[in-house]
Amino acid sequence: MTEKGIKADIQILVILLKMYCNTGILDRAKEAFESLRSQGFRPGRKTYMSMIVTYVNAGLPKAAEALVREMEAKDIKPTIQTYMVLLEAFAQRGLVDHAQRMFNNMQFSGFQPDLEACTLLLEAYGHAGDPDQARHSFDFILKAGHKPDDRCVASMIAAYEKKNLLDKALDLLLNMEKDGLKPGIATYTVLVDWLGRLLLVDEVEQLLDNIAELGDAPFHINLSLCDMYARSGINSKAMMFLEKLEGRMELLSTQQFERVIIGLIAGGFTEDANRVHDAMQAHGFSSSESVRIALASDQVTRQRPTASR
Repeated sequence: MTEKGIKADIQILVILLKMYCNTGILDRAKEAFESLRSQGFRPGRKTYMSMIVTYVNAGLPKAAEALVREMEAKDIKPTIQTYMVLLEAFAQRGLVDHAQRMFNNMQFSGFQPDLEACTLLLEAYGHAGDPDQARHSFDFILKAGHKPDDRCVASMIAAYEKKNLLDKALDLLLNMEKDGLKPGIATYTVLVDWLGRLLLVDEVEQLLDNIAELGDAPFHINLSLCDMYARSGINSKAMMFLEKLEGRMELLSTQQFERVIIGLIAGGFTEDANRVHDAMQAHGFSSSESVRIALASDQVTRQRPTASR
């Protein structure tokens, strides 16, 4: 409309803003939002929330947080949903300072963090590689009277995994069991990944039996198992789980592709590693320098003639 010299009024701009936010077209949403403000429109909670979600979905949670601060400066109280959207976004990225600030602001605004909010803060510290602060968040959950669920316990175990603090993880599980809380599929899955990295095949297979008794294992457990069996030289099982991964490779991230490739190289599965690398590129991912070097080095090693005995 503006391209034809027609200035949109507030009512039309509100409709356009809603449409752009719903479809995730951030640049257009920003234009509509600024046009509204330039015409004297005062955004309310719903309008701010629409923009905040659009920024978060575009991978820009810090820009979304700036809008929350703007709301607070204008005495527009954010809703609990607003804080939760940002807390989750920061937690997923391991941005602990921002996650902690959202958590604190939520409390200052009179909202008592529930188990979901507490778990997100725990996960933020876990992703950032800070198991001590993650445990502090876990203890806060207990003191607040919440009963940790399987996801919460799994997130705490995953935080320990990043620093390979197996003794602390096992101690936590023993204490949870004394309190009547048994591990679930999420917790067992983290343990499968961790013990698989340590090549503790028998222990992992016991955990798989425990998972089978509870239900279906998540797809990404195939990644842990392919890596473990490849590194352990158990060819048939490595290929079995690789086949499962190759059937759903669109679900893998860059890091997950690379873990498969490195595991296959370590186990001597050069052709399979190169095939997965080709699939990775076909899915639009670029491999890291370390993976390219590993593939090239493995190729050189296999081409080098062996000394006669």
